[in-house]
Order: sequence, then structure tokens, then C-alpha cells
Amino acid sequence: MTNQQKMHSEMLYQCSDPILLEEQSRLLELLYDFNHTRPHESDRRTELLQSMFAAFGEGSYIEPPFHANWAGKHVHFGKNVYANFNLTIVDDTHIYVGDYTLFGPNVVLSAAGHPICPELREQGYQYNLPIHIGRNCWIGAGALILPGVTIGDNTVIGAGSVVTRDIPSGVVAVGNPCRVLRKIDAHDREYFFRDRKIDPTTL
Repeated sequence: MTNQQKMHSEMLYQCSDPILLEEQSRLLELLYDFNHTRPHESDRRTELLQSMFAAFGEGSYIEPPFHANWAGKHVHFGKNVYANFNLTIVDDTHIYVGDYTLFGPNVVLSAAGHPICPELREQGYQYNLPIHIGRNCWIGAGALILPGVTIGDNTVIGAGSVVTRDIPSGVVAVGNPCRVLRKIDAHDREYFFRDRKIDPTTL
């Protein structure tokens, strides 16, 4: 099995394979172009993201600067996904993001890891596990999503959280390591922040 095949098989592989590095370098040129677009070039930004990503849904948008190991080649965004400044994606394998999901600034999605065994790290081995983020999630500023994690639909991940395990749908989860704080309930449909009531005409 080649390193190209192993990188999507959850097996150890050597990421310094010259064939991988050549393809990665070509993709990073597109990422450089995206990060150097001017603010008025929204159409150009969308074109670049659609060419870089595995899927980039209608209405989705990423604020530059954006950082990704493979420029989004293995990233699947649904429609109307929004990412604020400094989204960092370690996309050495597939990452899936559902429609209407929001990312605060400085979020990291890391699908890659390195073995704890020092001899293996010295030889340049790594492994990749896919990440799945559901529909209509809000990933707060500075959150870190680690390899192999699945986050369910409609869930909120608090700012600064480190998500090491799966998080179910319809909850608020916070902390390091990230844990479920509570379910999203009727109170959240009456108050949008602490004691601030939602105008009923907005729902």
C-alpha cells in the first residue's frame, strides 16, 4: 500500500513521501493566492475555495487568513458555512462540516496525529483520522477539534474548548477536555444571551 493510500486508511504512514510533498506544494500555491486576495475580490475568493476544497457549498465563506496543510483538498463544507479569521485545518485526511455551521476566530481542526513512540516520530510517521462536524453547529473562538472526533447537529462548542472525544447533537459542551455542559432547551429559544430575550418575531 502506498503512502497516498495509507494517509486515508487510519494507518501509520510517512508524510514526507516526495509524491505527497509535490502535490501538497502545488495546492499551497492556491492557498497563498487566496490569502492574498483583496477584500473586494469575493468572487475570486469563492472560485479559489471551490477549486481547493473537496466540496465547498453555496453561500459558504472563509475570512482570510486561512491555513490548511492541503489547502482544503480533503475538506467537505456544506452550504452556508462561515469561518472567521485564522481557521486552521490540518486536512491530511477527510473533514466534513454540515450546512450552516459557524466557526469563531482561531479555530483548529486537526485530523492528523503523531505516534507517542519516539522512535516512530523520529522516522517521520503520522496517522490521520477523519473529523465530522454536524449541521448548524457553532464552534467557539479558539476551539481545538482533534483527530477522529464527531460533533452532532445543532451543538455549541464553547470558546477555547479542546474536543478529544465525540460530542452528541443538541448540547452545549465546554472545557479541556470538552464535556457536555447541558442540553439545548426551551430556555435557549426564549433568551439569546443570559437575561436578554429573543424578539419573538425573529423565530
